[in-house]
Amino acid sequence: MDRFIQLGADIAELWQSYWLSYLTGIGNTLLLALVGTVIGCIIGLVCGILNTIPYEPTDALAKRVVLRVVRAVVRVYVEVFRGTPMILQAVFIQYGLPYFTNGAFQFTNVWVVSILVVSINTGAYMAESVRGGIISVDPGQTEGAKAIGMNHWQTMTSVVLPQALRNIVPQIGNNFIINIKDTSVMFIISFTDFFAVHRAAVGATYLYFPSATIEMIGYLTMTLIASVLLRQLEKRMDGPTNFELVVADPLVPGEGMHIYKQNPNEPNSDYRSRKRQARADEALKSKRPAERYTRKGGPRK
Repeated sequence: MDRFIQLGADIAELWQSYWLSYLTGIGNTLLLALVGTVIGCIIGLVCGILNTIPYEPTDALAKRVVLRVVRAVVRVYVEVFRGTPMILQAVFIQYGLPYFTNGAFQFTNVWVVSILVVSINTGAYMAESVRGGIISVDPGQTEGAKAIGMNHWQTMTSVVLPQALRNIVPQIGNNFIINIKDTSVMFIISFTDFFAVHRAAVGATYLYFPSATIEMIGYLTMTLIASVLLRQLEKRMDGPTNFELVVADPLVPGEGMHIYKQNPNEPNSDYRSRKRQARADEALKSKRPAERYTRKGGPRK
């Protein structure tokens, strides 16, 4: 029990001394994760679309060569940045580029490097997610779009992508939550995020575990709030659930069809016109003389 009391006292002491630094680190972490995820989704969307452009053996040679080269480049990009740690990518871009170019090419703004690293890393993962979302759409949707004269661009933007995006929204949220946590590796290039503040506080007070507890609570709070907001976004994209599905021609009542019954007291011109037409038909039938038929089926003259 004494340990928990001491832990609470140390946490209170740290928060009282470094609360502004902790909040600044949280803000930097959220901003970097959000911007990196948005840019990464754009990169992944472009790469995923390029990876799924179809071509036939009968197409022009130039088109086939270009598409094969583009797919090879995208594949290399995905495998390299998905198969290496983000911390090493940050080290290579911040310190490796000046090393290989003798200082001719280097970044002076740590924000630019951090956003670039998070974006290209997220884009590598999102490229495969987008490709999977596109190929998960029923091929009949594409065939139907082509049957009515749509080209590939119209089919993708109007038919396939709206359905694919709904399928990959959970993956986008997952990448955003991962980026919230993985931005902690940016301390290697002196980016002041939430984890960097923790390291600075520990270096000044030597209270490692109390500061780590603050970090754990902070990261957990950020990810939980992000999860709740993303679930609300998914529900909005799903649309309303209080509707009835019509499985037959709405003009022909049939089994499994929900018919809306008009209230006679409700002022509706269509309903009144139908009633007047029905009364006119009944009156016409009552005035028509009955015809007599012979045994052969023909009317008597």
